[in-house]
Amino acid sequence: MSEIAKGVGIAKTTAYRYLVEMNEQGMISYDGHTIETPQIDKCVTGYFSAPIVGSIHCGDPETEEEHVEEYVTLPESIFGKGEFYILRASGDSMVDAGIEDKDLVVIKKQSTASVGDIVVALDEDNQNTLKTFDGIDDESGYAILKYENRRKYRNKVIRVRELIVQGVAKHVIKAL
Repeated sequence: MSEIAKGVGIAKTTAYRYLVEMNEQGMISYDGHTIETPQIDKCVTGYFSAPIVGSIHCGDPETEEEHVEEYVTLPESIFGKGEFYILRASGDSMVDAGIEDKDLVVIKKQSTASVGDIVVALDEDNQNTLKTFDGIDDESGYAILKYENRRKYRNKVIRVRELIVQGVAKHVIKAL
């Protein structure tokens, strides 16, 4: 782990997290001690910086100001190409989607989403939230954003007339 971290220029804990993620995606076989990969040519070795730009409310929409806290180096082999930023989750409405208070959520900047995507949504009042996009209501034409906490917010949704998607969640880094 130390050799990997030193060679790539990242912390040992970050190297460990990358190995676990690569194992989960089937890119390598990692059992906590040994790394095996018969397809080394599939790995992309590029890196990019993504800013941590503050927090996103996981609850009712509210106004948040963007503030760059720091930059984090991420590998293209895990995240792919594109423009990314990172938000700190605030609240409990997305726990069933694996996003808890203080987790870091890696967001791919894009303006479109598919049903089921976890999106950074900006509503008509310029308030944002992190929710699951549940499509467009055929009758009203409103976009539907779904809470993911069945115990606390059973069947709760937000309906917005004008929805602006600011990005789609691609990865969650659990808070320590």
